[in-house]
Amino acid sequence: MDLYIIRRHGVWANQAELEKTTQASLHVGEQMKDRLRWIRSYVVTEEDGRMGSLCVYEASDPDAIREHGRRIGAPSDDFQVVRGTALKRDDPQPVTRV
Repeated sequence: MDLYIIRRHGVWANQAELEKTTQASLHVGEQMKDRLRWIRSYVVTEEDGRMGSLCVYEASDPDAIREHGRRIGAPSDDFQVVRGTALKRDDPQPVTRV
């Protein structure tokens, strides 16, 4: 499996919508566990006030990324394969895990 960074732009209007997608992602991820694994996500506030995310996934191929996004209702067309990692520090506290 390769490591991918996925950028989802302005998908959610509020925390409730994000939580619904999070639960769907966990459920679909379990169904796709032979092709995809969610590592972590960072939620960001977009310029228009909506919420987007930057997510890290392991996946067998780009089609697994796209299928997962389609099944959870969150576009997954803006992604790249990670070619290396430069970890300097752990995430600062507090980081809310959703």
